[in-house]
This record gives sequence, structure tokens and C-alpha cells, in this order.
Amino acid sequence: MQTFRSLAVRNFRLFTAGQVVSVAGTWMMVVAQDWLVLSLTDDSATALGTVTALQFTPLLLLTLYGGRLADRHDKRLLLTVANTASGLFALLLGLLVLADRAALWQVYLFALALGTVNALEIPTRMAFVSEMVGAELLPNASALSAAYFNVARVVGPALAGLLISRFGTGRVMTLNALSYAATVVALRMMRPGELLRAPRAASRARVVDGLRHVRGRPDLMLPLALVAVIGVFGFNFQLTLPLLAKTEFHSDVQAFGLLTTALAAGSLAAAFVTTARRGRPTSRTVLLAALGFGVLETATGLAPSYPAVVVLLVLTGFATVWFAQAANHRVQLGTDTEYRGRVMALYTLVFQGSTPLGALFVGRLSEEAGARSGLYVGGLVSCVAALAALAAERARRRRVRCPCAHRCRRAHSPDPTRTSPEGLQSGLRH
Repeated sequence: MQTFRSLAVRNFRLFTAGQVVSVAGTWMMVVAQDWLVLSLTDDSATALGTVTALQFTPLLLLTLYGGRLADRHDKRLLLTVANTASGLFALLLGLLVLADRAALWQVYLFALALGTVNALEIPTRMAFVSEMVGAELLPNASALSAAYFNVARVVGPALAGLLISRFGTGRVMTLNALSYAATVVALRMMRPGELLRAPRAASRARVVDGLRHVRGRPDLMLPLALVAVIGVFGFNFQLTLPLLAKTEFHSDVQAFGLLTTALAAGSLAAAFVTTARRGRPTSRTVLLAALGFGVLETATGLAPSYPAVVVLLVLTGFATVWFAQAANHRVQLGTDTEYRGRVMALYTLVFQGSTPLGALFVGRLSEEAGARSGLYVGGLVSCVAALAALAAERARRRRVRCPCAHRCRRAHSPDPTRTSPEGLQSGLRH
């Protein structure tokens, strides 16, 4: 079946199986961690924003170096080490919670440690997908990666809501710790000889080389800039949804899990739709997807009731992945192989490393103006960014079609000399 064609590759099939289990555990952990923070702080949006900021700050500071490591070293080994470390951190926090000795500063420390590992793991994982399947299957494999991520995001929060209400957050955290073993086992079961490895970058390869590669490519700069803005203001669901459930609708943890599941269900549908993509998406596809996301997130923030929010979150989830996948494919398929680890690290930096700024802003905004404001303000900013990017792209295309734009304007201006033979001849030469 064409939708699942990249799963014919054994290494990718193993990787996907391990990731489904591991990412489901991660989403269970997200719900458990957020609920623990709200319980420890009497529903403080600022504390929740601080945890989110600490978890993503290392991405802001270290991701580019993580991409450099991915270009220089064995990606399979790096992913094994990163997933083992994440499992140990999750186990330690889970044991503290089970012993009833968890404090807010410990949750902060765990979030910082996990973010540090993710600064290496995320760009390495993104670059590793092409190493498993090759350039031809990359769009399909990337879309399937988004699909399993969102399958896990549907299953994980739903299970977390049930398990937390019955067993508490500590046991959910220990289950997450165990789930990392699935990825580690899958990585070690792979056949290294079947990996499509590009020549590793020389030891002197620098982060700045990747930045220069992107700087000279307007087709990469525009989607990256758009992802940066939407990453800061629009992609803050880890913060806005628990606040919306608990402070706006006064719901329990199961209702919070349903909101997360609704967002993930729409995301999953978009991921399966994008498996049909066979080539690099156009810039227009990326920009219109961003605009659609902004409109839907704004509508979600203004929705009058819990059922309306659930329905709109499904649509917002679809737009989220449609935009993220289009931007990812546009950047990754337009990047030279030797720079891919560093460029995908830059993509991770602007996509997730910008989250600390957004988390602190949205946390404070929600504290002052209510949980809904984090959604509709983020949506409105995303709309403005998408419209500005559309205008910039249109202007760039005009310049490409007419590189001597200043002379073109003079040639087409209402100049009386254009009626003379000399003026007409000048226009013909142009």
C-alpha cells in the first residue's frame, strides 16, 4: 500500500515500532508532569510556563551543536545514548513522586535535564530518517513519523487520564521510563549495513557552515522564519490546554486528556494525508497552511463551550501537522546532504527551541487575561505572520521575474518620453 511504502524498509519498520511505544509514554509523561505541577502550585500558569520554558531552553542553546554531532558521528549510537538517558531521568522523577518527596524544584530540574538530552536527540532523529529510507522515501517516512507521533499523542493522554485518576502521577512516570527501552531495543536490532549513510562531516565542520548554507537560500529562510514565529506564539498547546481544562472549564484530568486527544486526532489525520506527498512542497503550500492554522487556533480560543473547543481542536490539530510537515519537507528536501544534520538542528531550534520564549509569554498572558487568551492571541499572531510571509514571497517572485525592477518601474511609468520613438525603443530593449 502506497501510504505505508516506507515501512517496507526493515530498519525504519523497527524504528517506528519502538517510537510508537516510547512516544506514547512521553505523552503520558506530559500529562502527568503538567498535572503534578498544577497540583503542587494551586493551578499556577506561571509555574507551568516555567516548566515548559526549562524543558525547551536547552533546545534554544544547544540544538545547533546537537546537529553538528549528528553530522560527525554515528546517529544510531547517539540516539541509543539519548533515549537511555531520558529513561533514567524519567525513572528518577517517578520514584520521587511515588515516595511523596517530589518538590517543584525537582520537576524544574528534570525538565531542564530532559531538554538537554532532546537538544541532541531531536535533530539526530530527524536526520536519521533519511539515513534509514533514502531521499525518495523521505516524504512518506517523515509523514509516517508524524503519524506514529500522533497515534501516540492520541493513546498516551487518554491512557494517562485513566491511569492518573486511578494510580497517581508517579506510576505513570515510571511507565514512561520503561517505554524508552522500546526505542533502544529497536535501534540495536537494526542492520547497520542497510543504512544509507552519507559521508560524515570532517571534524573541523562547524555550526556556522550550516548557517551560511541556509543564509544563501531564500527558499529555506522563509519557512524557517515562519516556523520561528508560529513556534513562539502558536505552538503552546502543552501550556494552554491544561490551563483551559482546569481553569476555564473546571474539568478533571480525564477531560484534559480528551482535549489533548482531540488535537492529536486531527494531527493524525493530517499525517496520514501527507503520506501521499512525493516531492518537495511549494512555498505557497507552506504559507497557506500557516494561515489556516492561525485562523483555526484563533477560533478555538474564542469557542464558547467545551464541545466546541473539542471539535475545533481536531481541526487545529490537522492544520498544525499540515503546516509543520510542509515546512519540514520544504527545508529538508531542499538541503544538501552534508549539511542536513545542522540544518535540521536549526529547524528544531526555531520550531521547538523558541518555545521557552512563548511559554513565558503565554504563561504570563494567561495569568492576566485568562487561559483562552493564550490560544486566540497565538492564532492572531500566526495569521499576521502568514500574511506577511505571503507578501514577502510575492515580492521576491516579482524581483526574480524582473531583476532590474527599478528600471522596469521607470519603463512602465507614465513618462511622456515613452511616446517618442526613443522611449518606445528603450522599452523594447528592456
